Amino acid sequence: MIIRDFGVRQARKALAAPLRQACLRSLSTQPTPTGVADLSEPTLQSPNAKPQPPSIFTTNARTSVRRKKAATPDTTVEDYQMAQQLKSKIGRIGSRVERTYRPADVFLNPPGPKDVTLELLMASQAHMGHHASLWNPANARYIYGIRQGIHIIALEQTAAHLRRAARVVEEVAYRGGLILFVGTRPGQTQIVTQAARLSRACHLFTKWTPGSITNSEVILAGMPLQMLDEHDEPVAGYERHLSERRPLIPDLVVCLNPLENYVLLHECSLVNVPTIGVIDTNTEPTWVTYGIPANDDSLRCLAVIGSVLGRAGEAGHKRRIDDAKKGVVAWTTPLDVANFLAVQRENAEREAMRGFDESQVQAKAQDAGLDTKAAGLDTGFQNSHMQRVRSDLDFD
Repeated sequence: MIIRDFGVRQARKALAAPLRQACLRSLSTQPTPTGVADLSEPTLQSPNAKPQPPSIFTTNARTSVRRKKAATPDTTVEDYQMAQQLKSKIGRIGSRVERTYRPADVFLNPPGPKDVTLELLMASQAHMGHHASLWNPANARYIYGIRQGIHIIALEQTAAHLRRAARVVEEVAYRGGLILFVGTRPGQTQIVTQAARLSRACHLFTKWTPGSITNSEVILAGMPLQMLDEHDEPVAGYERHLSERRPLIPDLVVCLNPLENYVLLHECSLVNVPTIGVIDTNTEPTWVTYGIPANDDSLRCLAVIGSVLGRAGEAGHKRRIDDAKKGVVAWTTPLDVANFLAVQRENAEREAMRGFDESQVQAKAQDAGLDTKAAGLDTGFQNSHMQRVRSDLDFD
């Protein structure tokens, strides 16, 4: 009854504390620790007394003990010697790890059209397309399937179209055509410059100037030109023709990023210049004449494609030089150069005929003068013989 009445009177405060400690507190006059903060009124202290922390912080406080590190001997030298002994015993055991891929290998030893394999294309990430939501339905014939939402390009299609494009580049280079390699994305500078160096072509790695093909008379006016023979040797005597003719336009354009060079491809289509381009799953395949389905975001893939096309151009150029040494020329002289040569030939013949006519006139005049002098000599001789008088002849 006493405990029950006490709980009823004290209400929540009595029930909040533990029951055992509340009973001891009510029956004993000694203070006992409860583990609860003391909420009673603070006692008066002298002003010089140091403030004491609350009991809640001092009840379970522990004194800090600094642990001392155990003194261990330094065995660095012994460990190193043991490692060296172990390496000498088992160093040659196991397989040898070699680096199978170096980023500069594709530039030091570029692959050719005969080196195109599915393994090479797979290693260069040529099969990776874009997300399925970004695809162009016109590229469905080049897509093998979908993996984790990404379109996978069929490498059989890539290898076949790459070999076809290499054949086109080789034949254009064999017939003395002008090839232009274009790559304007960051990192494509070395790719296009190496391909142009191999195939003796031109390259572009900056922004295309609109109108350089359709309005070349204005934009490319004054560009230096050079006339070459079948052995690629410069020919003199065409300075007048080169200063009056139209600027050159490429016979074939190879574009590594068609999305950023739509203006260039459109100008080529207007003047019937064939084009070769890398077609990804989000690109329109009708923009180029000869498409190569591959990943246009992988620099390694573009390096392989550029090297293959550069090697093809190099093979065509070599074939042309070898045939020229044998007297075989597979290309014809351009029409404007042929017309210029015909005009020069006519002028040369006209000058030759004029010089021949003048020489004949001079010869006839000389013959006529000699006859006149001979006739005068005979007349004077006859008169002097008949009249027995010496005649004075005028020989001037």
